Amino acid sequence: MKLQQLKYLLAIVDNGLNITAAAERMYTSQPGVSKQLKLLEEELGMQLFTRKGKSLGGITPAGHQVIGRARIIMREAENIRSLASDYYEEKEGSLSIATTHTQARYVLPDIVAEFRKRFPKVGLNLHQGTSEQIADMVAANDIDFAIATGSSELFADLMLVPSYRWDRAIVVPKGHDLTKLNRRITLHDLAKFPLVTYVFSFGGQSSLKRAFEDEGLEPDVVFTARDADVIKTYVRMGLGVGIVASMAADCTNNKDLQVIDAEGLFPRSTTWIGYRKDAVLRRYMFDFIQLFAPHVSSQQLDNIRRATSQEDIDEMFDASKLPVRGGCEEGVTEAA
Repeated sequence: MKLQQLKYLLAIVDNGLNITAAAERMYTSQPGVSKQLKLLEEELGMQLFTRKGKSLGGITPAGHQVIGRARIIMREAENIRSLASDYYEEKEGSLSIATTHTQARYVLPDIVAEFRKRFPKVGLNLHQGTSEQIADMVAANDIDFAIATGSSELFADLMLVPSYRWDRAIVVPKGHDLTKLNRRITLHDLAKFPLVTYVFSFGGQSSLKRAFEDEGLEPDVVFTARDADVIKTYVRMGLGVGIVASMAADCTNNKDLQVIDAEGLFPRSTTWIGYRKDAVLRRYMFDFIQLFAPHVSSQQLDNIRRATSQEDIDEMFDASKLPVRGGCEEGVTEAA
């Protein structure tokens, strides 16, 4: 039994047994509320409501007793939270973040600058690494937040908040043959040239590698690196065609390089920000989450604070469209 299930139960009751209205009030999806109600009834081994088709008809005698006790439990839970409010409201402390080079170099600078304005007495520590290295830092309890893309299997002990989606971009020297096609580039076009890309892109279950394989193509990867700036350096040397995250294309500073949009060539990736399930987060930490993922509403942020499992968070964003972060002048746009 979870507190979130009891919250959904009370929301249903307080909204006239209307599950859709309860879901809207909780900023989640109707299927998610229905699923949690079913799981709660199965765990208790009793029906809390009578049914009329797919709708709730009334509260059973056992349901009345459970609802009464649920209200007591939720009041006590709120009392416990109030005890921690002083700690939560503190504006001094430290925040340690582990992330990849792309996030640290191309996404976080503006966010960190705004965070410092709001919380000048909070010290920031930024660590960079691969997903595997970030996972090691999490395991060692060295960081407060992890920011990465995919690889959720490495972070089973974290609560992951989906933040935005992104595509890849192709980087070539100006005047390269790929810039003269006068049409959308294809994987068949890319496969004709040596490629320079991230280390992890062609290992394991890489979506980039699968995209080529699905077309029956074998890419010629001649150089890999963990740093997008290193990749661009070797593209400048003429070693090959670069494939990087769209945020790392950085068109404004590429006097000798040209960026080609690769939207649709490869599956979109989702970046998340995560924290340990047992962590007690302060207000400034939640502010950082909202700066990094501004699509998260204040109500959702409060629900995240109270979430007890990844399932709770997944349900919050089940019906949400994440913003898409592009490269160059595109910035962050609404999802299509």
